[in-house]
Amino acid sequence: MSDDPQNVAGHSPPRPGAPALPPSYDPAHTAYLPATNAQVVVQTENLIKRFGEKTVLNGINLTVRRGETLVIMGASGCGKSTLLRCLLGAHPPDEGSVRLFGQDMWSLMPPEMDAVRKRFGTLFQSGALFSSMTVGENVALPLKEHTDLSQDMIDLMVKVKLELVGLREAEDLLPSQISGGMAKRAGLARAIALDPELLFYDEPTSGLDPIMTGIIDGLIMDLARTMNVTSIVVTHDLKSAFRVADRMVVLNEGRVVAEGMPHEIKGHPDPFVRRFIQGPIEAKTAIYPKSALDKGPGG
Repeated sequence: MSDDPQNVAGHSPPRPGAPALPPSYDPAHTAYLPATNAQVVVQTENLIKRFGEKTVLNGINLTVRRGETLVIMGASGCGKSTLLRCLLGAHPPDEGSVRLFGQDMWSLMPPEMDAVRKRFGTLFQSGALFSSMTVGENVALPLKEHTDLSQDMIDLMVKVKLELVGLREAEDLLPSQISGGMAKRAGLARAIALDPELLFYDEPTSGLDPIMTGIIDGLIMDLARTMNVTSIVVTHDLKSAFRVADRMVVLNEGRVVAEGMPHEIKGHPDPFVRRFIQGPIEAKTAIYPKSALDKGPGG
């Protein structure tokens, strides 16, 4: 067997355009971190977001470089969804900054912000398809709104995008006629319609069975490799998170409590991170006295 880590059996090679043998490539965890001089695509500095008197995000500092997949995870209410909305430009920060492609989102004029938004795509938790439009029409929508392509070219692009997510046969179906997993894939096809440089995923495997979860995870990884897309995935699905991540961030009470490659997160010493990853020790070691069991329910 070759000693080249790019040829280790069962592990994926670095993405197109990456150095042949980057020092940060870790074949044991199939995670790839781009070179430190790679372009910064997403950056937050001391990001603070409040709702009333409640501080939901408290000093978030993130840097995401071109080509990597960052997974943001944490317990319910930790602030990960709010962070995603801040990155998307839906919530303005109360303090700090959010930069996409080197530009401060909240210092831009509306036409400039629209230009930045055309450079990223979003897969929403539910797929967010328009119920009165077919799958193909949903995918075609951003092409009709933001390009000058002919209808014939749009029709061809729709077929290409649906083929990428394995939904070519569903082009003429309505969202009500397809499963939840198919709706997620259709939403992903729409998210990549404009060939974005950056993709945001909001709970991409929520509500899916294990087989469909594996399919969605595979699509996330394939898009990252084939299109060299930078990806930010917000999820509480640990199995999915460790499958797709190059790097991970764990939030707790609005703060980053851990950041690193998947194997670093698994072995992180922070008590909250250990509980979040491994589950509460009490649940695994509970012992019931035989007398209590003999009594049965209500005993």
